[in-house]
Amino acid sequence: MGANGPGFDSNMAMESDEVLFLAKASGTVLISSVVLYVAWKKIRSKAPKKDHPRDTVVLHQFDRGPYAPSMTPYAIKVETYLRMAKIPYKNEHGFTPSKKGKWPWIEYNGEEIADSEFCIEYLNDKLGIDLDKHFTAKDRGIARAFQKMLEENTYWACVLDRWVYDENWTSCKFMKIPSLTGYFIRRQMKQMAYAHGMGRHSPNEVYHIMELDFKALSNFLGNKKFLLGDKPCQADCSVFGLMSNAYWQSFGTQVESTIKKYKNLCDYCERMKETFWPDWDECITHGNTKEATK
Repeated sequence: MGANGPGFDSNMAMESDEVLFLAKASGTVLISSVVLYVAWKKIRSKAPKKDHPRDTVVLHQFDRGPYAPSMTPYAIKVETYLRMAKIPYKNEHGFTPSKKGKWPWIEYNGEEIADSEFCIEYLNDKLGIDLDKHFTAKDRGIARAFQKMLEENTYWACVLDRWVYDENWTSCKFMKIPSLTGYFIRRQMKQMAYAHGMGRHSPNEVYHIMELDFKALSNFLGNKKFLLGDKPCQADCSVFGLMSNAYWQSFGTQVESTIKKYKNLCDYCERMKETFWPDWDECITHGNTKEATK
């Protein structure tokens, strides 16, 4: 996105040859479609450098989501952190990935940092921020355990629900992804989930694992306002990132019906939204019926 044009360099030619070989072997994809896919991917992998104000975090993420600020929980995680820590930031929406090929990522005074957790660690160190200073070491350990459960386990159940089990391809439609590109994304997500291990299970087993995670989080949260009590902690940013997508942006799938069994998780989402996202309605597209203004 924002590239100088769909030029076909040597790397692109190599990639095209590899995809074309697979297409010929399987006999399922037309040559023209493969070229279009490779061009689409390349165009969005490059963008010109921009000048940004100093001491302002530039958050690179996808376009705004239909019912939550992003379709990826990790962008909501980082943006919620920036708001919680009161760090000046600006968004750059688009499809330009980090050097690691991941979203979201940040720039700060010319430095680029990839991976949501590394982004937060970097800013904590650089700006002397500690959102968990009021909590004990035990509390911090518990918060990290729940965060990692959600990010490394529950997340993959939600990936399968959204990208593999949803035969209507609802996410592609809301993200305005071309159907052919959606096919490749769907296939890649399926392969990644299989490599992780979650994708080796049946859908019933995956949803069972997911529900146990939701139940564990619900039981621990209880009547508390936030994960560890009356004050939010850093892990709340991650918890909210995943829970907000499950609550507002699961498009009627089993993820949505599961989270709505747990009233305290739904209330938690509403509370986090009210506390850190007073401009929520300006940060969503309302089902792609209007442009987000922030």
